[in-house]
Amino acid sequence: MTHSSLIHQASTRAEFWPLIRLAVPLMVGLAAALLIGVVDTAMISPLGTVPLAAAGVTTAVLIILISALWGVITVISVQISQAEGAGDPARVAFALRSGLLLCLVGGVGAALLMIALYPLLGPLGQPQEVLSILLPYWISMAIWIVPFTLFFGLKALFDAVDRPWTAVGLSYLGVLFNVPANYTLIHILELGILGAGLASILSQCVSLVAAWMVLSQSSGLAMFRQRVRVAGSDVWAQLKEALPLCLGYAGEGGAYAAVGLMMGWLGAEALAAHQIVNAMAGLAYMIPLGMAGAVSIRVGQAVGAGRQARLRPILKASLAMVTLWQGLAAVFFIAAGRAMAETMSTDPAVIDLAVALFILIALLQIADGVQGTALGALRGMSDMTLPTVITLVAYWPLALPASYLWAFVFDFGAVGLWSGYTLGLVVAAIALPWRFWWLTTDD
Repeated sequence: MTHSSLIHQASTRAEFWPLIRLAVPLMVGLAAALLIGVVDTAMISPLGTVPLAAAGVTTAVLIILISALWGVITVISVQISQAEGAGDPARVAFALRSGLLLCLVGGVGAALLMIALYPLLGPLGQPQEVLSILLPYWISMAIWIVPFTLFFGLKALFDAVDRPWTAVGLSYLGVLFNVPANYTLIHILELGILGAGLASILSQCVSLVAAWMVLSQSSGLAMFRQRVRVAGSDVWAQLKEALPLCLGYAGEGGAYAAVGLMMGWLGAEALAAHQIVNAMAGLAYMIPLGMAGAVSIRVGQAVGAGRQARLRPILKASLAMVTLWQGLAAVFFIAAGRAMAETMSTDPAVIDLAVALFILIALLQIADGVQGTALGALRGMSDMTLPTVITLVAYWPLALPASYLWAFVFDFGAVGLWSGYTLGLVVAAIALPWRFWWLTTDD
């Protein structure tokens, strides 16, 4: 083994602990947002298959909008990370203030768009019994997008300036509030599925207000509260940088949501099974998503500090960890799929279909983790455009036609839908790491 190889192995090993130290609180914090969805699913499930299916339809569309907004949040995180790596607090404050303005505009715009999309659900083939109860929950979850986006804009600061556990505590404050709020509004006040939506709004607002108080009062964050002038042109410039990311995330989330909407063509039982699997698999995905966030921040800091030689070791270490985790998650889904499905539904048809979908989810875990982590690394370098193209091509011309073909032409139903989606993940998992390798150097 050459001296150069030994140096690079040592550099890779040296990245494990910094990545773990940053990724773990990111994972735990991101899981909080998903736990609110799990709580909603668990609280809604006693109401029956149709309300559970209604939550599934709503989640499918929310995924597209939140995915697009995640592009804005990622740009804020990268800009703050690069400014922090360069030791420039004024630039951090500027990125945060312009970013929060962009989060407000984006969140309100996404909420209005979601409400405007509601009349299209019928023509898109969603079950009539689901649509008959859906509208109040749909509107409440549209409103929830606004405090969600603002909170994650603030969370980007805490994560990037090495205070990730602060963000974790603020995230779980909302979860702790969500459990009694859900139970009270759904079952005691008998608001049904609307109660779940109202509980989500209140819980997210609790976390948002607490985050703003920490930013306003913490002496350790005082340097980032300095007055900086932010013009509309600055917000527009940030938006232009975020647009490729928004498109890429929306493309990935939109493909995932399209699978959920096509589930509706198969009936309420398929939608309910999809919602169960989506809630639990989403929690598992917080690990690679947290790793992607950590990689993005570490790469952004390295770029800001002019330390290019750290880039490949950062990706190597992150891919090793995420592959190990996703392999363990796959084993868990196969072994515990039926038990998880039985906790969410008493409908035998829903349970049996959910078990089959859990097996498919297990099979795509490693590819999903690899593509998400590589995407985070590329975004830490501010490489936005080509990764977006790769993502869009992988999911839309490849994955979705394959999903439709296997589900409806070859008649494999819900299993066929998920099988086709896996194709896009595999393509992205090959192309995105190659892109990062091409851009970086061992020197």
